[in-house]
Amino acid sequence: MSPRNRSARLAGLLYLLVVLIAPYRLIYVPTALFVSGDAAATIANIASHETLFRFGLAADLVCGALQAFMVLVLFRLLGKVHRQHGIAMLLLGGALVPALYFFNVLNDAAVLLLVDNGKALAAFDPAQRTALAMLFLQLHGQTVSAAETLWGLWLFPLALLVQRSGFLPRLFGYGLILNGLAYVLQSLAWALLPDWQDQLSGLLGPLQFVEVLFMLWLLVLGARPGLRQARAAPPAPTGA
Repeated sequence: MSPRNRSARLAGLLYLLVVLIAPYRLIYVPTALFVSGDAAATIANIASHETLFRFGLAADLVCGALQAFMVLVLFRLLGKVHRQHGIAMLLLGGALVPALYFFNVLNDAAVLLLVDNGKALAAFDPAQRTALAMLFLQLHGQTVSAAETLWGLWLFPLALLVQRSGFLPRLFGYGLILNGLAYVLQSLAWALLPDWQDQLSGLLGPLQFVEVLFMLWLLVLGARPGLRQARAAPPAPTGA
């Protein structure tokens, strides 16, 4: 296997791990522990299932680290295609996105401090601790909505690199641009039109599967152009 294919498949593997682990805190923990409209029940669930909630912290930490290494591998794969685009991808996807993962863990850590009733919080009565814990849980969700801007922006330089690479399907380049726009528009809807956020997410959600398809291509097929590109490539010169 060529070094290029090894890098592509490693990037695909790391991408797959992010895709598999990230939903734990994003989807499973809220579904399992949070009770809509009932702060006391939500905090009681977290107190009763603290280990499950702590796995959510660990999932965010792991996803942040995996994201950083994944983008480093993508930079090794695609950085020489266009240096400036590669650096932009590295900064947005390999530095800022992981930083938000690590920052957001602090919101959940604050929830645990309030749930555990530590001595430092003795001045707050139970109702106040519950209210503060719910505030930090909401901040976690708000940070995720804000982070969608970066989830989308890092895909733009990646898309341009894929289009120019010659060893990955150009179609993924166009698809990743649409995927990135979907994230950015959802984040802007959160900031500007919160009443429309759910409807817009339902409308744009299918575009986010482009990342999954791209990840599977890297993992299974490696650095291989699309069929049309392969047919259009000129034959290699032969010796006399």
